[in-house]
Order: sequence, then structure tokens, then C-alpha cells
Amino acid sequence: MRSIGLFSLLLAALATAGEVLGIALPTGRWFFETSRQVPWLHIDRGAAVVFPWFGWLSVVLLGVCGGALVVRSFLRGPHNPLTERRLRRFREIKRGYYSLLILLLVGGLAALDQAVVGKRALAVQYQGRWMFPAFQPVGLKNKDFGITGASAEAPVNYRKLKKTLHEQGSGRVILPIIPYDPTGDTLPPRSRPLIQSEGVYYESGNRKPYWGLAARYYDVDEAKIHIRYTLRNGLLSGPADGRAPDGMPVYNADYLDGKLLDERFNGAGTQAAFLKATGGELRAVKYHPAPPIPETGNWLGTTSQGYDVLAYLYGGLQVNFKAALIYLPIVYLIGVTIGMMMGYLGGWFDLTVQRLIEIFSNMPFLFVVIIFSSMVPDQFKGLPIILTILAAFGWMGMTFLMRTAAYRDKERDYIAAARVLGAGTPRILFRHLLPNTIAIIVTLVPFTVSGLVFSLTSLDYLGFGLPPEYATWGRLLNDGLSNLSAPWLVTSTFAVLVGLLVLITFVGEAVREAFDPKKTTYYR
Repeated sequence: MRSIGLFSLLLAALATAGEVLGIALPTGRWFFETSRQVPWLHIDRGAAVVFPWFGWLSVVLLGVCGGALVVRSFLRGPHNPLTERRLRRFREIKRGYYSLLILLLVGGLAALDQAVVGKRALAVQYQGRWMFPAFQPVGLKNKDFGITGASAEAPVNYRKLKKTLHEQGSGRVILPIIPYDPTGDTLPPRSRPLIQSEGVYYESGNRKPYWGLAARYYDVDEAKIHIRYTLRNGLLSGPADGRAPDGMPVYNADYLDGKLLDERFNGAGTQAAFLKATGGELRAVKYHPAPPIPETGNWLGTTSQGYDVLAYLYGGLQVNFKAALIYLPIVYLIGVTIGMMMGYLGGWFDLTVQRLIEIFSNMPFLFVVIIFSSMVPDQFKGLPIILTILAAFGWMGMTFLMRTAAYRDKERDYIAAARVLGAGTPRILFRHLLPNTIAIIVTLVPFTVSGLVFSLTSLDYLGFGLPPEYATWGRLLNDGLSNLSAPWLVTSTFAVLVGLLVLITFVGEAVREAFDPKKTTYYR
């Protein structure tokens, strides 16, 4: 409890400091960025002045809840021996215990945000001074690094700037581990060098002759092609076309089994000068979705939109963790409160809420969510709207469990004693009943998280989930099934999705076994 409270206070302090000082801190920037991106989560005061009320509300709630947990951890009495036995039992179940440690490690990695994945440089040394673009809320431009001309006002391409400063010896650029954004960072077509042996071209690391497109480049980083060829069985065979540095087509040729049949040139200068304009390196052209190419930093390849798959998976992981952190408190606050009131109050309240739950439960959940999602205007779509729709149906599953627990305990002596002492209904529910139902809540949490991940993935796969600016595993899975010739998309998405759900399930099973009263209590 104290650790959770301290973490909440630290996160609230970092978010506040980042907003006041104008520093985009990892994780701490989420609250205010989300508030500014979603129209109904901020107040537009005009003249480009925006008040992110949702961000400030989130920070206040984090601070208040964190402070309350810390204070309560110092004021409470000795530890409950039953709880200690349950925790010992959980640690003894190694599969669930280690799964929880892995999940915490993955969550910590996701919290590092742009320090791990992003196209902005962590640090740039230029002309004797250091800049930290990844932690600045406003992006830098090319002119800030001495680049003039038509691209002076364009945002900086730090991957290209790193190469330029290294060649000039005029500075340093430190990029994140994965120097690509999850979305909005479309890469040019990838390529890798071909190796020629006995007149036959082979792809690097592949013993089979190369089949496909290959090209010579003016600029490999910008994918600026000089001449493009067709190779069959490792030999030039088929049409070839070339372009001038300005992109105009000026050259055509035909090959058969490595032999030149015909060529035509209609550009400025001589054909010989054009053919010698670049080096002799021939590279295999990999249009999107491109396969894994470690030498370019695309360890899992690219999507059909040109996004790096590993960066996209990381962005999807962040979306799932953020969704769980927002969704769980809302759903459990509603479901636990209504469930305890149903069991404790009974009567007309219990009957009315039961009938309402039965009506909503008989609705086809997925269809209803799809209908509501399609009704929301595009400018309002985002994670808050999707979670609101999911939360509207997600609280009902736990109400009957809490209702049963409240029915069971409301006639016990400690509840009768609380009534005699003058305790009101809210105090009885939250100070006496709730602590005695904590085992039910803790057992349900992991399975609620896995259900949320599955729901978000399903909606995104069907196209009714989050907008394209969010990296989601469902959309990536859809992309992979639409491009069966790119199996790395489906396999990587399936692996991380199943891996996450298996870890959560292992934790849930271990918690359920550890909190089973038959294993942790003894009746005489």
C-alpha cells in the first residue's frame, strides 16, 4: 500500500513539474497530452491558449489517493496474519509470482515512453551546447542545426542528422534504443546489399539466388533510386528503369539471364556519365511491408503503412497499460459499490438493479459497442471514449459476487455491532464490508485486465476501436491478415498478445489459489 501511494505521489509530482517547467517527462506527459488532444478534455480559451482540465484533475486525484494510501500505511495497526499467509502462498506459486515480476518489468519499460522508443533524439550536441529534443514539448526545426534552404522550417529528421553530424565531425546525436515513432513516422522503402558470387546475386545471409527488385541508389537513407532492375534466379532478367537526380525517368533497358538486350537514354548529358553517377553496389529493394532488416534497425520489419513493427508493438503495449490504469478504478468503483448496496439494502433497490443488469447483459456486447463507437464523431474518438463505452458494460460482471458477499456478511455480529454504535450505511459498506470482500476483488482484477486487452484488440481488428494515430495490436493483426505474404506481422502480433494474456492469466490463477479460503484458513 505504501509503495503504491509513494509511486502515485511521485508520478503526480513529475507530471506537475513537467507541465509547469515545460518538460515532456516519460509517462508524466500522458495526462496533459491526452487532455490537449481530446477536444472535450480541455477548455479552449482562444489565441492558442488551452486549459487541460483533465490533466490537472488526474494529477490532483493521483496526489490525493497517493497521500491517503501513505498516511493510512503509517496509521494502520499490525499486519493481518491471514493476508500475510495469502501473500506467502502467492510467492510459493512460482509461475504466478514470476509472471507478476515480468509484468511489472514490462510495465516499467512501457513507462519509459520516449526514452526507449521515438524518432526524437534524447540528446544533441551541436556547436558546443547540448539540447534534449525528446523532452521538449515543442519540436525543433532544421534551421536550429544550420540547415538552410527550402527545408529550413521542416521538423528535424534526427536519424539523418546523426549521420550528417558524424560525417562532418561537428556534433553528436543520441537516439532512443528504437529510433522510430509507433505511428506517424512513415519510413522510405527499406533495402539491403546484394552479394555477387560467380555472376549470381545473393541476398545477405541467404544462400539462395535472389528473386525480386533491386536498385542502385543516389541516397540509400532517402531511398532515392538511380536505376532499378528485375532479378530472377540471381540474374538481371527483365525491364530496368533509371531516373535523374530530380526524379525524372531518363533510362530504360531490358535484360535476359544477365545479358543486356537493349537500352535507351533520353536525359541530359551522356549515357555513360549517367550510368556512372552512383557506385556499383546493388541493393535488394524491400517495399512495405518490409521483412525484418536488422542492419537498418527494423528488427521485426515494417507495416504496410511504413511504420516500424517493434515500435508499433511498443505503442500498443502502452495503450493497453494506459487503458487498464484508467478502466480498472472506474469499473471497480461502480461495480463494487452497486454490488454491495444490492446485497446490503436488498428490497426494491436490489430487484430494480437486478432487472436492469439482466436487460443490459442480454444485449450483444460487441454489437452494441460497435454501434456506439460508430456513432461518435471522428474528432471526439480516442481512448477516453472507447473506455467509457467499455466501462458502461464492464461493471456488471462483479456486482452479483459483491451482492452475494454483502448478503452473507450483513447479518454477522460485526455489522450488527457497527449499527448499534451508530455507523451509517456508507461507513458500514466501505469500512466494514469492503475489507472482508477484498479477496474477491483481487481475484477478479487479472481476469478483468485480460478481458479489456481482448476487447480493445477485437474492436481495433474490426475497425471500430481507436483512431489511426494510436498504435494498436488489433489493427496490426488486421494488417498482417491482409498481407499474408508478410508473415512477420501476424507472428509478432500474435506472440506479444498471447504472451501478455498468458502472463496475466498465470497471475490470476495464482491469486485465486492463494486467496482460496480452504487453503489459507482453518475451521474447527
